[in-house]
Amino acid sequence: MSRSLFSIASLLLGSAFLFFAGGLTGMLLPVRGGIEGFSSFNLGLLGTGWAVGYVSGCLLVPQLVTRVGHIRAFSVMAAMACISVLMSSLLVLPYAWIILRALAGFAFAGAAMIVEGWLVERSEPESRGMIFGTYTMVNLFASTAGQMVIAIGSPETFQLFTVACIFYVIALLPTALTKSQAPVPLARAKLNVPRLWKNSPVAVIAVLLTGISNGSFGTLVAVYGHNIGLSVSGVALFVSASILAGAAAQIPIGFLSDMIDRRLVVIVIALVAIASDSMFVTHAPTTTTIAVIYSAIFGAAVYSFYPVLVAHANDHADPSEGLQTSGGLLLLMGCGTMIGPLLGGVLMSVQGPNGLFVSTTMAHIGILLFTIWRMTQRVAVDDEDKGQFVPISPMRTRTPQTILLADGEIAEEELSDDYEGESLASDPLESTPDRADEETEAEKQ
Repeated sequence: MSRSLFSIASLLLGSAFLFFAGGLTGMLLPVRGGIEGFSSFNLGLLGTGWAVGYVSGCLLVPQLVTRVGHIRAFSVMAAMACISVLMSSLLVLPYAWIILRALAGFAFAGAAMIVEGWLVERSEPESRGMIFGTYTMVNLFASTAGQMVIAIGSPETFQLFTVACIFYVIALLPTALTKSQAPVPLARAKLNVPRLWKNSPVAVIAVLLTGISNGSFGTLVAVYGHNIGLSVSGVALFVSASILAGAAAQIPIGFLSDMIDRRLVVIVIALVAIASDSMFVTHAPTTTTIAVIYSAIFGAAVYSFYPVLVAHANDHADPSEGLQTSGGLLLLMGCGTMIGPLLGGVLMSVQGPNGLFVSTTMAHIGILLFTIWRMTQRVAVDDEDKGQFVPISPMRTRTPQTILLADGEIAEEELSDDYEGESLASDPLESTPDRADEETEAEKQ
């Protein structure tokens, strides 16, 4: 175990720097935008821009990596992320930030996919679960640390923008210096809604609504905290509490969903989420302590939807279609994440800060009612046919590579069928002595 972790330490370190920078910028821009007087609608569009860029990255970066190789592609992604952050500090304009946020989302998705591709290549199926768990925890703590840095800096100045750029560049170093062999071509997610619907209507509707809810909250929660009068450090605690609680809640919720009908678990989560929404709307927090408690309850519920729904969809899918099912739901979640910040921003502009939780309430009621109706239309999956629940980080950073890393039992044919005929070592800079020796032996034979 320790040997496996040591072999990927440089990749985990690079990923930590990447997520630190991402967490910092994700917190910094909404806070700075609120200080500059940007409307809630425009701040919501920042989240929509990020989601558009992120989904585009998941779709397009595999082709880029195939053309130029992993190292060069990662360098391009880091450069794009730095340009986005630096330009945001120079052009403090809402519509410029929307475009730059889309660029950052594209770059972040690509960089994360490339790192995860290396991790998939370097891990054996039997150790992949342990590596995925370590990778998830490293990224969670790094992202949270990045968010907390805003409490010791000044959002009104350019220093925090510079810090984010520095960490994006530092993330280059472990990847550029690695001697790992070139990974297999990156997985490509495909969205086939009719097939997903035939497999699991609950997963399709609930994942889309979860994307709307979580995208709205994830983008505008810092704006909400600023608008209700929390300090900068209070906003950082407010946001971090939801993420940490969401990660912790997945352990008992996952255990429960493996024991009973997962749709019942979705219903329970939806009820808790609606109750949490109501607390924010009817009794808005007046202190940082109350806000953090509310946020933890909310995060524990809403960030548990997606892994339960993915597990439910995979229970009904053919085992050979694990990547296609999870990848399709990933893109569907991204579509919801594009809509959510826009809806939340409009409602906050009309109704004030509480409009954010009006938008999440609508999504959660939709999940509750549709799931209840579907339980009357389809019997539950037998326990012996259930798959295993896989916890998922509550951050908006899941890619097709994460799916491969999380599931050590996905057949290699799922990749080889998609990339038949393509070279696995697409980057000439990544040829190692061991691989060269193997090629020489093959020529001699």
